[in-house]
Amino acid sequence: MDLIAEYNRQLERQKHITGVAMKVFNKFHGGLLESAYECALKYLLEKDGYKVEEQKELPMYWDNVKLDKTYRMDLVVDDNIIIELKAIKFITDEHRKQLRNYMNLTHTQWGMLINFSMDRVYSEWYKRIDGEIERVKLM
Repeated sequence: MDLIAEYNRQLERQKHITGVAMKVFNKFHGGLLESAYECALKYLLEKDGYKVEEQKELPMYWDNVKLDKTYRMDLVVDDNIIIELKAIKFITDEHRKQLRNYMNLTHTQWGMLINFSMDRVYSEWYKRIDGEIERVKLM
């Protein structure tokens, strides 16, 4: 597949997932637990044909030794997009770092941070570019 076609396909996926998040917020508004938005987002994305894993475990390793600690990624879409959900007043750099850590530990190409705050839904997209994770803007 050529680069332009791949870029356009990913851009459409980003727009679609962002739109689904907005649809969830318009239905439920702010004030619910993160898990409620997670469940609704998973349902709608699966309904649209995406493969979605909820609360996917991310084990921790020291060299080749699996440690007793595991993290849980909120949603993993089509095996290459990690979606980290929040239902808080403001997104902080700590929340962005959490998503970046998940992306680094899994070597995932794409990440999305969504906040279902009291008055609006807010999202940020991230992409791995030459080993670095950078924020990207939808066009």
